Amino acid sequence: MDRFSWSNGLLEINETLVIQQRGVRLYDGDEKAKLDVGVALLSTHRLVWRDVKNHECCIAMPLSQIVYFEEQAAGIGKSAKIVIHLHPAPANKEPGPYQQSKYSYIKLSFKEHGQIEFYRRLMEEMTQRRWENTPVSQSLPTGTGSQAGRIRAVGIVGIERKIEEKRKETDKNISEAFEDLSKLMVKAKEMVELSRSIASKIKEKQGDITEDETIRFKSYLLSMGIANPVTRETHGSGTHYHMQLAKQLGNMLQAPLEERGGMMALTEVYCLVNRARGMELLSPEDLVNACKMFESLKLPLTLRIFDSGVMVVQLQSHSEEEMIASALDNVTEKGSLTAEEFAKLLGLSVLLSKERLLLAEKMGHLCRDDSVEGLRFYPNLF
Repeated sequence: MDRFSWSNGLLEINETLVIQQRGVRLYDGDEKAKLDVGVALLSTHRLVWRDVKNHECCIAMPLSQIVYFEEQAAGIGKSAKIVIHLHPAPANKEPGPYQQSKYSYIKLSFKEHGQIEFYRRLMEEMTQRRWENTPVSQSLPTGTGSQAGRIRAVGIVGIERKIEEKRKETDKNISEAFEDLSKLMVKAKEMVELSRSIASKIKEKQGDITEDETIRFKSYLLSMGIANPVTRETHGSGTHYHMQLAKQLGNMLQAPLEERGGMMALTEVYCLVNRARGMELLSPEDLVNACKMFESLKLPLTLRIFDSGVMVVQLQSHSEEEMIASALDNVTEKGSLTAEEFAKLLGLSVLLSKERLLLAEKMGHLCRDDSVEGLRFYPNLF
């Protein structure tokens, strides 16, 4: 604690406030300091502590005094702390609350939490060491009359300068973000055009390219996105658009559905399709309308809505009996299962796993135990 000096608490020129946290108590080593709970302020140059009740009681310490610091976890009846190890006090140090201390470290005890963010910001400042690049002006002595007015003016100038710097930095970040977004859109359009060009070449030179090469090319196209995606510009709007979209979905989703056991939640389908379409994104409404046409177009897919309202896309060949039997076998083997445990066994989402278990329960093969520990399914022995 003998590294701290009395301070007026105002920011000096070139000094910027980084973070402040209420409810912080200081420790001189392992002993509580003879100070009440206050506010800890971290600037680019100093660590400042100010009493909440008595604002005249304010102390500060340069960040250059810090050797290293570490976190100390909270315990029963104990607050989380940051332990700061310090260099020896310099000989020309200004007066402070402690003239001498037997400890080479202090502790900041956080009564109102906030220690994680404070620790992170302190780590950033100690890494950047901004006090070396932008030294503050010489400290102004406290006083009355014109001197006191001068000190307050310095504080206001510092705050105004800080606000202006933040505004410029925000404007710069926004400009860079929009530049990156524009570049991304241009590149995405180029990739879609490239995929269309390769697709047309495959159609033109079908006789010159072997079947294996064609399959390989199409897999490359799928990794880049859907070649020639169905859009309102190319196929109009309304029923015709949804019919063409349903046919394209039927071709695209068959392989992913087979890999996932024949069923996918509509939200997963939405993400998968829009990822492959690149810039030509689908709306949720268009996707649902297209999926409703699977059966009328006699496609190998169907849209299914469970009793809970969950919508899934599944293969026509997907057997409900097999799904129920799989659920019953796994529950019987394990004795009981939750939806999360069943999901891990099958490699499915928790949502689909729960629907399978509920379906087996509805058919009378399983029964449930709904307790504070959650929903658990057992084989129905009645």
